[in-house]
Amino acid sequence: MGSNAHPYEKYREQVRVVLQSKLEEFRLLDYGELSEAQLWEYLLKKKWRKPKEDIHIHEIVRDIFAVKVSDVFHYQTMEQMQSADWFSEEGAEELKKLLK
Repeated sequence: MGSNAHPYEKYREQVRVVLQSKLEEFRLLDYGELSEAQLWEYLLKKKWRKPKEDIHIHEIVRDIFAVKVSDVFHYQTMEQMQSADWFSEEGAEELKKLLK
């Protein structure tokens, strides 16, 4: 774990079963294409972008169980839009699709 690592990264192994449970819930709702890595990235970069210094593991578990699939997909869409090169050929095609 590097110095830039998110402080909650140390809990990932401990809460892996909770992440898997949440992903199973999403699969039951027919959102099976979401991976553990994508869910974890959303939590680190969006939900926990301002980490608490004195976080308890039960708070992390609560946050994972509270995630809505729509929140993760919205986050991913915004990330893709921000990183897209709208002036490339591929970017222009994506922009055309969005504007339809």
